[in-house]
Amino acid sequence: MSTSYQAPKKVLIVPLDWGLGHATRDIPLIYELLNAGCEVIIAAEGKHAALLQQEFPNITILPLPGYRIQYAQKGIFFGWKIIQQIPKIYKSVTFENNWLKKVVKEYKIDAVISDNRFGLYHPGIPTVFISHQLLIKTPFGGPIERLLQRINYRYINRYTACWVPDFQGENNLSGELAHPTNLPKNTAYLGCLSRFVEKENVEKKYDVLVLISGPEPQRTNFEQLVLAQIKDLPITALIVSGKPGEPFEHEISPGIQHINHLDAASLNDVMLASDLVISRTGYTTLMDLAKLDKKSVLVPTPGQSEQEYLGKYFMDKGYAYCLPQHRFNLPEALRLARTFKFRSYKNNGDMNAYKKIVRDFAESL
Repeated sequence: MSTSYQAPKKVLIVPLDWGLGHATRDIPLIYELLNAGCEVIIAAEGKHAALLQQEFPNITILPLPGYRIQYAQKGIFFGWKIIQQIPKIYKSVTFENNWLKKVVKEYKIDAVISDNRFGLYHPGIPTVFISHQLLIKTPFGGPIERLLQRINYRYINRYTACWVPDFQGENNLSGELAHPTNLPKNTAYLGCLSRFVEKENVEKKYDVLVLISGPEPQRTNFEQLVLAQIKDLPITALIVSGKPGEPFEHEISPGIQHINHLDAASLNDVMLASDLVISRTGYTTLMDLAKLDKKSVLVPTPGQSEQEYLGKYFMDKGYAYCLPQHRFNLPEALRLARTFKFRSYKNNGDMNAYKKIVRDFAESL
């Protein structure tokens, strides 16, 4: 008796091009979709495409321009610089919506998962919007934030579902960003969304792991600050510059290494092998720290209200020590971290809760 062959469902995943965090937090979702028997197609460009191609060499990656936001050299102008580019963002959203209609037909896409890209909704297939910023923080305060939330929800509600990478209860990682009074329709909390896994009895290799990430020019500004301050310290350290696709390795001084990029498995291992992590307060990095229960010193990207909020939130919760970039002094930061009473992330919730949501989604197609 012959059995009919059912082709795997095709799921398109598209991360926002704002730092590498959206691409890296999609990695566990992609693995779960593959485990569920789906065929995954990715749309990205530049370093986001390079990172995901390195992680998934056999997956098709379609070229799709990002929003290509430009950032201010000085943090004080960050918000104004973004506002000036709203017409460009709107044009990109319109373009990607038209692009999606063609791609769905050409590749016979069964579903779309958009990580914070607003134009990837479609009337004929299930579409999911991922965001931890239901409330968008700005330097301009309440009225502007309420206006942005209305615009945000207007787009989100065009999607079939909204997935929030955080825990639903009080022990959460994003505070009011993902827990506003009113939620978009069909909201589901994924829990902590991290590509990393815990391992037992990992031998310590580094006193400090420094993760440089985020948009330019502030990524480079922070990197130069760290490099200038770390070279004479009597510590073992690894600096990872967050620049995939550009191989580079250099010994700054005995015991202190500087490299451009690590794949997920290697970065997982070095995080576990480090006593302390120094990083931006990008939300994906915070979820990685939570998953591995690591102590950290956080340095928000100057002017980026979301990161400044998260840094204060994590310090108030006792999860991490936080200080602004203009006051960053590495020896002092290490001294303060030694006396800070860090709180464990262990009681936040199920770190693998997202897997059931993704599996149920795949089975529904």
